Amino acid sequence: METLTTRGRAVRLGATALGLALLLAGTVRGTDDDFPFGPFRMYSTSDPPNAPAPDTRVEGVDRTGAVVALGQDATGIRRAEIEGQQDRYAADPSLLRRVADAYAERHPAAPALVEVRIVIRWHDIQGGRPTGRWTDRTAVRWQATP
Repeated sequence: METLTTRGRAVRLGATALGLALLLAGTVRGTDDDFPFGPFRMYSTSDPPNAPAPDTRVEGVDRTGAVVALGQDATGIRRAEIEGQQDRYAADPSLLRRVADAYAERHPAAPALVEVRIVIRWHDIQGGRPTGRWTDRTAVRWQATP
């Protein structure tokens, strides 16, 4: 087994010190976008025990009026990608056309989608437990132009 040279030790200690400094700076001033050097707050916080819990989904309406679930299997787009970009979709609902296009590409024989919407189902929670009640709210809607 070979031993490290003094220079090798110094390089490793410097790299370790730099990594620790980035980790400390990210912890103090970072955001989720700085991960792995920033905090990953998704798992470090919790909602109040009576706060409603959101469940986001994407659905479409085809030209026959049928409602179509537009999950990953139907479009190839993961729900997390939609949720992560929800502010962009709200600012420009026409971006949802890409979801309709992805659906059409995977289902060429299906009726065309005339509407795509992001719907949030708010599950009622009391005392940290679901009550079985919910309300749906359409957060973003795109409609095809005729």
